[in-house]
Order: sequence, then structure tokens, then C-alpha cells
Amino acid sequence: MIKTGIINPHLLDLLARTRHTNTLVISDGSFPYWPEIETVDLSLTFGIPTVLDVLELIIPIFTIGRIWQADEFVANNTMETIVRFEKAFGAIPVTRLCHVDFKKQVPEAIALIRTGDATPYGNIILESA
Repeated sequence: MIKTGIINPHLLDLLARTRHTNTLVISDGSFPYWPEIETVDLSLTFGIPTVLDVLELIIPIFTIGRIWQADEFVANNTMETIVRFEKAFGAIPVTRLCHVDFKKQVPEAIALIRTGDATPYGNIILESA
């Protein structure tokens, strides 16, 4: 039995199937449904878990080469929130683009991991390295 880290079998299975340059979306609770890609719904209630909760559990076991996030994230969040995300991203390169272009990349992802987060434009796309 797994004792630490991610214990959700659907999420672990998804991470194990993701290969070099494949992408995964970690989204907030109100992100649109995309019928063409697999969805792992981790939302429990408003605010639980957050995008950063999921990211922080993924980082130790999954090699991330790049992150995408909407430009609007910076304009719509406090400096405290921006710093929390930047700290979680660490040295991983981040590309910001308008949210319309961000959403155009979503159908190319292997899957969407839905959280209960409510951070404006806090959705991210991870590219495996």
C-alpha cells in the first residue's frame, strides 16, 4: 500500500502513461469540460485541492520540462498568489500566453486534472520532459 505522496490510482495511472513532450492540464473547478480528453476530477469542495496542491505532489515524481499559464494570471491575482505559484514552479520555464491561446492548447493534452481551486487564471499546462 502506498503510504506517502499521491494515492489516487487514476492520477498515478495517468502520470505513468504520460511520455516525453506530452502535456497535462491542471485546472480550477470551473474550467470547461473537454470531452475529447480524459479528465481526472480531484475536486472535493470549493478550494480543495488547489492547483498548487496537485502540482507540489506531482513535481517530486514527474519530470516537467515546461509550464504554460495565461497572461491574465498576473493581472488578476495578488502579489502573494503570484509569488506562491512562482515558488512552486521553481526553475521550470514558464510561458505565459493569452487565455484564449492557452485554451487552444488544451485539446492536445493527454488529460485534464480538475481541482477545486478558484484562483483566477491559475490553470496550468505541464509538458513532460
